[in-house]
Amino acid sequence: MLKLIIGLKGTGKTKHMIELVNEAVARSKGSVVCIERNDKLRYDIKYQCRLIPAEEYLISDAYSLYGFVSGIYASNHDITDIFIDSALRICGEDKEAFDVFLDKTNSFANVHGINVTISSTIDFSDATETMKKYI
Repeated sequence: MLKLIIGLKGTGKTKHMIELVNEAVARSKGSVVCIERNDKLRYDIKYQCRLIPAEEYLISDAYSLYGFVSGIYASNHDITDIFIDSALRICGEDKEAFDVFLDKTNSFANVHGINVTISSTIDFSDATETMKKYI
């Protein structure tokens, strides 16, 4: 299952994401992963969560982000939750490719029974129909 959290800068998306990550760590009987653009969440996320800064792995578009997500799961089938903060920005603000990423990631999550939560800085009025179906 995929859930998308959107809003403009300063609307509390990252704070909400931190709460969701820490709740998942508390309830999960497996592994929790959080991918972020850089390492700004290092002190806010519980240490049991695997925090991965995307820029360290040169992830700069939707296709490499999808490959990274599926690769992480391929190396650890105990993952129950994946969080991606600022995903549209990681994807280079390419809405069309981001829509493909959302659909592919949702299918992947459903097949493998994992929860994926993604946040992106975009106003609801600027969101595509694909984005809106995951809100």
